[in-house]
Amino acid sequence: MKKKYDYLIVGSGLFGNVFAHQMNKNGFKCLVIDKRNHLGGNIYSEKTEGINVHKYGPHIFHTNDKSIWDFVNQFVEFNHFRYSPLANYKGELYNLPFNMHTFHQFWNVKTPQEAKAKIKDQIKDLNIIKPKNLEEQALSLVGKDIYEKLIKGYTEKQWGRDAKGLPSFIIKRLPVRYTYDNNYFNDKYQGIPIGGYNKLTEGLLENIDTQLNVDYFQNKEHFNELASKVVYTGKIDEFFNYKLGYLNYRSLRFESETLEQENYQGIAAINYTERNVPYTRIIEHKHFEYGQGPKTIITKEFPQEWDKNKEPYYPINDDKNISLYKKYKDLADQEEQIIFGGRLAEYKYYDMHQVIASALKKSNDILNNQ
Repeated sequence: MKKKYDYLIVGSGLFGNVFAHQMNKNGFKCLVIDKRNHLGGNIYSEKTEGINVHKYGPHIFHTNDKSIWDFVNQFVEFNHFRYSPLANYKGELYNLPFNMHTFHQFWNVKTPQEAKAKIKDQIKDLNIIKPKNLEEQALSLVGKDIYEKLIKGYTEKQWGRDAKGLPSFIIKRLPVRYTYDNNYFNDKYQGIPIGGYNKLTEGLLENIDTQLNVDYFQNKEHFNELASKVVYTGKIDEFFNYKLGYLNYRSLRFESETLEQENYQGIAAINYTERNVPYTRIIEHKHFEYGQGPKTIITKEFPQEWDKNKEPYYPINDDKNISLYKKYKDLADQEEQIIFGGRLAEYKYYDMHQVIASALKKSNDILNNQ
């Protein structure tokens, strides 16, 4: 008997929404469900005082892939925002990402050669040949001074672990440049949707059935019966009822405040790098869209240990968790009617352009094999 839908998509994040859009465009009927009271997953923004507040932390779109840029721009126009945060250490401000401005602020050096010589001198006695952990990787990249003030405390409160116990690849995502360039991302295409990310979500899900405030696991059989196939974008261990154990994440807590002033900090984001400051950064949302109103909204971002009642944000990709994920992946590969995709289902940190590319590839692979 033909089912009502071709695809049930569990989770309205970017992976699920892009997949649904592509399949709907090609004549397949889709239903997108989400346990939250809104669509869009973590890119959802909430309009307050005329300001689009990034409810689950700031999202800055960036990519070098013109096809991905063209794809998102068919739904909403993007502005020219460039992410150039500052770091605050005990009241002193430093430019990010680490670049010649930062090196000049620390050591009064003016040339790349002077900066490299300073870093080399700071790590010459450490004998770091192949960095074994985040601390060694960071020291080899930027030397002791910057590591101690701008990396160590921030990283340890972000991850809740000693920097020596964290894998080196985490810090490799941080740009280090020997140019006077405060643009955090080098990508050719960058920006924020004009009017907020909800416009992107609305465009992706146009003419697609959606249901909110529904928990897939509380009525799994009912939802599975609705569609020929299920696209699952939630936590992979939850899908299998945690029967092999829990995968670990770091979570976040946000405290937002509306201020009766036009401009609080003059920039979209300032990182607070001291270990004893409980939040990692303060976001001022209006600066993402060059807002001019009389009020402003700031959000303090507090990292915290994850449990199953909290939102999972960052997978902890250490050896133990990677090993456990592989076991869950083996189980997932045996599920013929279930397609697993996205950050939580793949236990993988994705930037937005990467998760869109993943969803496009998955949908195109299916369409090409029809």
